[in-house]
Amino acid sequence: MSTTSASTSLINRNIERVTPELVEAAARFQAAILADVAGRRGTVHGRVQPLARTMKVAGPAVTVEVRVGDNLAIHAALAIAKPGDVIVVDGKGDISCALLGEIMAAQAKASGIAGIIIDGAVRDAHELANGDYPIFSAGLNPCGPTKSVAGRVNAPISMGGAPVNPGDLVVGDADGVVVIARHDVARIIDLAQKKLDMETARIAAIHKGDVRPGWVEKELRAAGMLAEGEAL
Repeated sequence: MSTTSASTSLINRNIERVTPELVEAAARFQAAILADVAGRRGTVHGRVQPLARTMKVAGPAVTVEVRVGDNLAIHAALAIAKPGDVIVVDGKGDISCALLGEIMAAQAKASGIAGIIIDGAVRDAHELANGDYPIFSAGLNPCGPTKSVAGRVNAPISMGGAPVNPGDLVVGDADGVVVIARHDVARIIDLAQKKLDMETARIAAIHKGDVRPGWVEKELRAAGMLAEGEAL
C-alpha cells in the first residue's frame, strides 16, 4: 500500500449522523436526564468538563483519536467536519500539553462546528472560558502539541470510558458529557421527556410540603436497613 493511500484511509469523510431534528429535541434535556434514562451508561469521565459552567453543546460526533501530545488529526477533523458537528477527541486523558487553543477554537466556530470535547488539555483558557464557544477538556496546560503523528478521524473511539462512534449524539453541559448511540436517540428522547415530567411533578410536590419520597422505606427494607413494620 502506498503512503498516500495508507494515510487517506485514516480519515473517514462519510458518516451517518443523528438528524438535526433529534439533536434539537435532545438538546432540551440535561445531560443528567439523558444519562439516567440511558441506563446510567455513556457518561464520559468527570475529568472532562466545560471551561465555563454556562457552556452547553449537542450534536453528532466527529471522532478523533490522537497520540498523546499530538494534534495533527484534530486539524484534519476541523477540515472535514460539517456545521452542527461536535468534534470529540480521545486524548487519552493526558494533560501534559494542550491539544487546542484559541486559534483552533476560532476556526471551529467560524466553520459552524457546534463545539469541541477533548479528553486532554487545552490552553488559552482565559479567552476560551470567557467566550461563547463550547469547549470541554480534561485540564489545562500552556505547553503546545506536536503536529507530526498520524491519528484517526471518524473511527470508533473510547473517550473517558465512554464508547463513541462517528455520528453518535453527544450532549454536554455543566455536569459533563453523555454519549447516546445514534440508533437509540429517538427512544432516549421519549424516555427523557417522561423522566423530566416526573421530576417536575416531584419538585412541585416538595414545594407543597411532600418532602419525603414514597419509595424510601420500601428500599430501606429491601436493603436490610429497616425491619418489617419499622418506620422512619
